[in-house]
Amino acid sequence: MVPAVFSNPIDSVTGPRQEHKARARLGTRRQPLSSAPARPEPAAMAARLCRLPRRLTAAFSSAAAAGAGQAPPAEPLTERRQAGGVRTIVLNNPRRRNALSLPMLQSLRRDLLHDVKSRELRVIVIAAEGPVFCSGHDLKELSSEDDVKHHSQVFELCAEVMTLIQKLPVPVIAKVNGLATAAGCQLVASCDIAVASEKSQFATPGVNIGLFCSTPAVALGRSLPRKVALEMLFTGEPLSAHEALMHGLVSKVVPEEKLEEETMKISQKICESSKSVLALGKATFYRQITQDLDTAYKITTKVMVDNLTLRDGQEGIEAFVQKRKPVWSHSQEEKK
Repeated sequence: MVPAVFSNPIDSVTGPRQEHKARARLGTRRQPLSSAPARPEPAAMAARLCRLPRRLTAAFSSAAAAGAGQAPPAEPLTERRQAGGVRTIVLNNPRRRNALSLPMLQSLRRDLLHDVKSRELRVIVIAAEGPVFCSGHDLKELSSEDDVKHHSQVFELCAEVMTLIQKLPVPVIAKVNGLATAAGCQLVASCDIAVASEKSQFATPGVNIGLFCSTPAVALGRSLPRKVALEMLFTGEPLSAHEALMHGLVSKVVPEEKLEEETMKISQKICESSKSVLALGKATFYRQITQDLDTAYKITTKVMVDNLTLRDGQEGIEAFVQKRKPVWSHSQEEKK
């Protein structure tokens, strides 16, 4: 039954045809009583909602998207994943060409140090998203708008990260697929091993914008022949992947489609060895490399003796003699 509030006196005494004739004679249209507000049609209601103030609709849609009024989280600057003893750290800011901004350096340092003493961690791979492996420092951070204190903080943290790579107890591999410039080139030179795709290039072009690559020169000068390093620093001209291989900046160059396979092949081979033995060997290598010949031999002679006292040092020799596969403890403990 139709509610009384919407009924009409004419409807009670006439059928549809009579109602139509009666309305024609009376010149009336069917309307509800004046006390009853008309219900808007669905189309009219939709149009009215569309005319709501933009501030209101924007606030509503923002709240709905954010869930409890919070903005969605930003993409992490680095991504860390680990499987089978291999930790991969991916520089994840391709829009900014993976520039080593202060937040990027902080994120990279966290990922390098995360649970680094775990026996499960055997090797670290540094890779990158996008066509540029790393473009070096974010020049916006080095503008005159920032003070000297901030500039110092950027370069000091960068130096800390570069030296940290060589102090870690596991080998660090750079997996390069694209351009590596300035501090990005420094990052490659600082890694223990570097595998590059054929399309990769390496450069220190700071001289062209009035900022000589002095800190990248530290790692570059220790990886390349002096004259090759200085030519890169003085001209800013890039080295191709094969030139970088020829001069020792990278350890291997492969087709792009083979880059992941070759990097994992090296990583898995490293995982077959004792972590404690590799840690001792890596630390000793970097300690002796800057010494004169006599001092270097004194250091390494003592370390060889120390290596033999390790549980894994004796396990490796016993396994070799017994013609079996060694069972590593990955422990720094001495053989009792």
